[in-house]
Parts: sequence; structure tokens; C-alpha cells
Amino acid sequence: MGRGPSIEGRKNAEDARRGKLFTKLIREITIAARGGADPAGNARLRAGIDKALTANMTKDTIERAIKRGSGADGGAAMEELRYEGYGPAGVAVIVEALTNNRNRTAGEVRSTFAKHGGNLGETNSVSFMFDRVGEFRFPLKAGTADEVLEKAIDAGADDVVSGEGEEGTHEIYCAQENFSAVRETLEKSLGEPLSAKLMWRPKNTTPIEGEAAQTLLDMIGALDDNDDVQNVYANFELSDDALAKFAA
Repeated sequence: MGRGPSIEGRKNAEDARRGKLFTKLIREITIAARGGADPAGNARLRAGIDKALTANMTKDTIERAIKRGSGADGGAAMEELRYEGYGPAGVAVIVEALTNNRNRTAGEVRSTFAKHGGNLGETNSVSFMFDRVGEFRFPLKAGTADEVLEKAIDAGADDVVSGEGEEGTHEIYCAQENFSAVRETLEKSLGEPLSAKLMWRPKNTTPIEGEAAQTLLDMIGALDDNDDVQNVYANFELSDDALAKFAA
């Protein structure tokens, strides 16, 4: 009978996963701090700090990243890049990256698309299928769907999607330019959000299933594993059959 992974092996895997996450979070904070070192006046920086604290990053590590990005620690030779293209079944994909080597990152992202039957396109080739919005997630205990909707509208938000079950959340969306104002009002009426971020939200989704669904998920997973990649967005929706298969 085979033996499962050892405790040490599981710990090493968790340490590696945590290390990748911290690398991405530090890069995000560093870049965001270029827009100002005060999170009160820099919505993107505040969102990055919130993510880092949720991941149990120390305040010292966060502060060093802010100093590096704001120039107080010599600056940072990093640049933001956005890649756009199509994955399996014609699904539109946006990849956000932070890198100190544009050629390396472009080559790796292009290779990942190609290996999974996708095609990398030009900038703006698929972003018109998405809206750049702010997203806030609150626990279901924050209120009923009607209560949260009313408070979200009062705060200046544009849309609310309320989930179900123990893992469900209230997802509130607003225009990018209203992110800070909406967040401030929501915190007063609903409390601290589980997460708050700027994102690309698809205007419409493409249903996929079967092998195409598996290949697309594999491609997104490979992109997420790339240290230079910060976020991946795609306009797909898994069919009920696909959801049942992957949940099994």
C-alpha cells in the first residue's frame, strides 16, 4: 500500500505556495506605492496592504515594499504589463503581470497560451469584453440580499451579486473611479470587507465544458504559477456538468 505525502513534504509544499503568494503581494504593493505611499489616498495600495495582512504578511515586510515602490528605498526596476488573448473554446483572457524582464515574461506567457491551444493577441484585443471595476466581498452575515443591495446603491455601487451557502458572499461592484468613495461608505454601513480590489469583470461569459474546460483551467493554473503573473481574468462559465465533474 502506497504512503501519502509526509508531514514534512506537505509543509514544504505549503511553504512554497506561501512564498509564491508573498512574492506576488510584495510586487503589487511596490508598484501601487508609486502612486503614493499613503494608503488613505491610494486605493490600490490600500487594497494591496489588505490582501497582504489577510495572508499574514508582517507589517515590516509591507513597509519595506512601500518604501521600495515610493522611492524611499532606492526605487524598483519593475514594470506593469497586460497581456490579452484567447484560450480554448474562444474564451477571452486578460493577464496582469509585474516584471523586471519584459522579454522573459512575454515569452513565458505566450508559451503558456500556445501549449494550451490559445493565442496571445495585441493589447486591447479582448479588454473591450470586460469592464474595469472595483469589487468588494462581504460575508452573508452582513445582511440580507435586499439590505445589502440598498446600502450598496446608497454608497454609489452599480451592481450586487449575493451568493448562497456557507461559503457564499455578497459581491458589490462599482466604477473604477468611485472605488475609494464607495469603499468608505460601505465600511460605515456594512463593516470591513473580506476583500476589496480593482479587477476586470467580463461583460458576458462563454459556457464551456468537457476537455475544453479542463484545458482552460490548466492554462489558468499554469499562468497563476508564474511568479511574474499577478492576476488572470477570463470570460468563461462552467456548465453544470463540468462543475459536477470537477467537484467530484
